Amino acid sequence: MRITFLCPTLNMGGGIKVIAIYANYLASKGHEVLVVSVPSQTPTLKTKIKSFIKGKYFYTAPKKSHFINSAVKQLILDRNRPILSSDLPDADIVIATWWETAEWLATIDESKGKKVYFIQGHEIFEYIPKLRAIATYQSKMHRIVVSNWLKTIMQNEYAAENVDVVYNGVDKQCFFFEKRDKQACPVLGFLVSESSVKGFDVAIKVVQKVRETYPSLKVITFGVTKLGSKEFTALNADFHLLPSQSIIKEVYTSCDVWLAPSRTEGFNLTAIEAMSCGTPVVSTKTGWPADAIVSYENGVLAEIDDVEALANGINWLLGQNNQSWKQLSENAAKTTDGYTWERASMQFEQTLLNYID
Repeated sequence: MRITFLCPTLNMGGGIKVIAIYANYLASKGHEVLVVSVPSQTPTLKTKIKSFIKGKYFYTAPKKSHFINSAVKQLILDRNRPILSSDLPDADIVIATWWETAEWLATIDESKGKKVYFIQGHEIFEYIPKLRAIATYQSKMHRIVVSNWLKTIMQNEYAAENVDVVYNGVDKQCFFFEKRDKQACPVLGFLVSESSVKGFDVAIKVVQKVRETYPSLKVITFGVTKLGSKEFTALNADFHLLPSQSIIKEVYTSCDVWLAPSRTEGFNLTAIEAMSCGTPVVSTKTGWPADAIVSYENGVLAEIDDVEALANGINWLLGQNNQSWKQLSENAAKTTDGYTWERASMQFEQTLLNYID
């Protein structure tokens, strides 16, 4: 197959990681793959000052992406603008990977390939034009989503008919289970993200609530950006900026509980990685956790923005004796059995082949 991916700015985010895994796999199987993306748009000085005044300033690491060492053919446009038909070669499949690229795909000539919308999240965010994003979900393009939770949203809210589910995988060579004991001094971990949908503000409130019961609670985090706010500093958390995969594994295995407080989440890679390492997860009812977690068996589920329920779930896990916690840890790891990137990539490839047929 000749396959073209339409991407926003390439970065170190989880969504780009998934695209890179699939693009590399497809290329390794002899398919002709091209990744077309747009360069980043530098914020103006005025925007930076406004963000700083509002306490939303982030210290951002140098720009990297999951495609840096990829052998897949890439085309980065000369400036941040819509991708046009004239930018693309003729192909069998052309894949939108974000709501804005889906807008562009709607205008692309049919000769550039059969159109597929790869949806990794319900992208109705406060910082994007919601009506435009909704319009892309209402389109007739064939969809591939990453969880049953997301498929249900597409069907119930947008009357989508053509929806295939391809669950993400987890790197079992890196994120693997080793039996361990619950720690005497409790440790909680979560992802740091500037995106409000990841629930960073909720995580801070949950930590404050849990520390009422466990004052000695240690917090360990990582992310691609570091929030320079008083609230984050007050957590006195260990923070790892753009850590390697091996360090991320150490973060997960150093935690007794992993917190996933997202307001919306197509899949949630950190949740499955943490559970693959044997760390029980307390999560909102979004994405893969909503499909995979059974409360009080391998973690705890709570409603979105419910600080009290999330804190209670963490307190319950931390309150288990060592033997009970070890069973929960083992259950969490077993939940991720079968979720490999090889399986996911093969299924993604077959889904594209089926669509062409």
